[in-house]
Amino acid sequence: MLSRLMQYWVYGGFLAGILTLVLLPELAWNWSMALVAVFLQLPIYMLHQYEEHDNDRFRLYVNRMFGEGHEVLSHPAVFVINVPGVWGVNAASFYLASCVSLGYGLIAVYLTLVNGVVHVVAAVALRSYNPGLGTAVFLFLPVGVFGLRELQQTGEVGWDHHLLGLLVAVAIHVAIIAYATINKRRLMRAK
Repeated sequence: MLSRLMQYWVYGGFLAGILTLVLLPELAWNWSMALVAVFLQLPIYMLHQYEEHDNDRFRLYVNRMFGEGHEVLSHPAVFVINVPGVWGVNAASFYLASCVSLGYGLIAVYLTLVNGVVHVVAAVALRSYNPGLGTAVFLFLPVGVFGLRELQQTGEVGWDHHLLGLLVAVAIHVAIIAYATINKRRLMRAK
């Protein structure tokens, strides 16, 4: 059962993202627009993950393009990156924003923005589509900029919140690249 969950998590996430967006007006009726903007990052990310991971597109793409046919990203790795690594980080960011300081919402916002920029830069560099590019351009960038603007307008966000949000987002992406690179080197040495 756990193996199937790790392999097909994206479909539950996609449906949960749609359901969350449908329920949002009732859930958020008394939230500030800044808190709504933080919350929106997660269901938007779930919709993006469907484009990115449906039919195992992203894992196969990375293994083909970066791993040169070797499995540098496995199903369990993709699950850990996306469920605790994206959903968990977004949930923590939302709770910190609602209970401690709105500035912590920038963790979720920068996670969305950094991922969107990575997709665009990769597409330009490789001159081709990569899984997730469409929703990165049409959802991530606008919703991320909206979140950035809404949080900044509250007056509760300092440079330290921006730095923390950016560092967390970049660190997650660097960790994924490092993980794939280490796996690639290990697999090449095993040849």
